[in-house]
Amino acid sequence: MKIGTPLSPSATRVMLLGSGELGKEVIIALQRLGVETIAVDRYPDAPGQQVAHRAHVINMADPLALRRLIEQEEPHIIVPEIEAIATDALAQVEADGIAEVIPTARATQLTMNREGIRKLAAEVLDLPTSRYAFAESLNELRMAIDGGVGYPCIVKPVISSSGKGQSTINEPEEIEKAWDGAMSGGRIKGGRVIVEEMIEFDFEITLLTLRARSPGGEIETHFCAPIGHRQVNGDYVESWQPQAMSPAALQRAQEIAAAVTGNLGGRGLFGVELFIKGDQVWFSEVSPRPHDTGMVTMSSQHQNEFELHARAILGLPVSVEMNVTAAASAVIYGAMNESAIAFDGVDAALQDPQCELRLFGKPEAFTQRRMGVALAHSDSASDARHRANRAAKQVTPVKG
Repeated sequence: MKIGTPLSPSATRVMLLGSGELGKEVIIALQRLGVETIAVDRYPDAPGQQVAHRAHVINMADPLALRRLIEQEEPHIIVPEIEAIATDALAQVEADGIAEVIPTARATQLTMNREGIRKLAAEVLDLPTSRYAFAESLNELRMAIDGGVGYPCIVKPVISSSGKGQSTINEPEEIEKAWDGAMSGGRIKGGRVIVEEMIEFDFEITLLTLRARSPGGEIETHFCAPIGHRQVNGDYVESWQPQAMSPAALQRAQEIAAAVTGNLGGRGLFGVELFIKGDQVWFSEVSPRPHDTGMVTMSSQHQNEFELHARAILGLPVSVEMNVTAAASAVIYGAMNESAIAFDGVDAALQDPQCELRLFGKPEAFTQRRMGVALAHSDSASDARHRANRAAKQVTPVKG
């Protein structure tokens, strides 16, 4: 693939739909390869918009507004980065030959909705998953739990991200609160929820799975080292790479990831989430883009997940090798509801030469909003986690 010169008639134009911290890093990786970037989000001054060649603010769930913007900008490639997108409009854009959707429009449609991807994994590919059901009313949710899912269980909106709207139900008295949380926490208000059996697993991993062109032009599947992570209320708070696991479990995880991503098709990076217990592996979810837990690769890998995604998008060679023994990431939260905040303690956090920071530059902070991450590398995952968490705690958001 030829790559043109940005802001010229020969430019290779890539549009990102969603421009948060993950999109920002993808844009940076693309720009380092000479790509002209267009950042789209639902609010102004999103992190990716601060570094892109051009930025737009629209409701990406509005199919007419989305189509108009695509026709205006004429991107060669469209990279969806969030869930709340008019995926039917993207499918039509792809069918009309206007632009290529990464990984494919079909993959975007299936993975942006938990119902589509769960049915693909469990019912089409016959992969192991937790027991699950869908509900579109409070009464249906009660019936689904009593009729087979059981307690404890987890309720999620079918369209959401970063644990929003997710809650655990341990007894019948908690069902109504969980339903209300799912209704208010989804990317699209109202609609359906998924209720899942809670599996007793040893740990959960993200297996970054890359579909990229070989020198001969065929699509090959590559796997990064497994990433362990810890979640609170469905949102990741720290991750580390590699996660130790048995060779049998790793092989099965790779088989499951290859089956899901192979069915979805296309090129690019997928974040495949899996539950592990001994040698047993269950499929949980998949994101057709870089994963928040994969931010650890900015410290651990020669080509981080964003660079891998950019290279795969452009049809360039890739390498998933780690460049350190182990690394970890830890989240820095907003800790307040303010705009234009500042950060104290950056100098203290960076006193450790094995630590780095990524402050995302979000224009507004919320108490539980992810505003940055601390990264650390070490000879062991446990020490890397200690260093990353210590650095994250030293960074304190304050009023600007």
